Amino acid sequence: MIGHFLIVEARFYADIAEAQLAGAKAALSASGASFEHVSVPGALEIPVAIAMAAASQQQFDGYVALGCVIRGETSHYETVCAESARGLMDLALAENLAIGNGILTVENEAQAWERADAAQKDKGGDAARAALALATLRQRFGI
Repeated sequence: MIGHFLIVEARFYADIAEAQLAGAKAALSASGASFEHVSVPGALEIPVAIAMAAASQQQFDGYVALGCVIRGETSHYETVCAESARGLMDLALAENLAIGNGILTVENEAQAWERADAAQKDKGGDAARAALALATLRQRFGI
């Protein structure tokens, strides 16, 4: 299944976002899929942007959510991690959307780089491949 995807990328950690985006673009391109890309300020805005895109006149076969949340000194980390994941899951379940979740939730910047770098764990590419797999499954079920 080759389709058209939307990559939604949070820019809060711009360098890490660029690495994730490179992995996602490479994975989608390797599959023959086309894609568009939009940026949002942070991880909490990703589900909102996907909801807006899904409600628009534009047709997307799936969505790739890219962002990074690094633990800080306050409980804000837990809120951002939980609510961004909940928002994506709520959308996927309620709207039958094919969403690959590539929002990194890490303790420090070194962990983020290990996961974002396409030569290491390539979580941006993994999120794109998950979106591709779910879009294929969606098509199989005729949704």
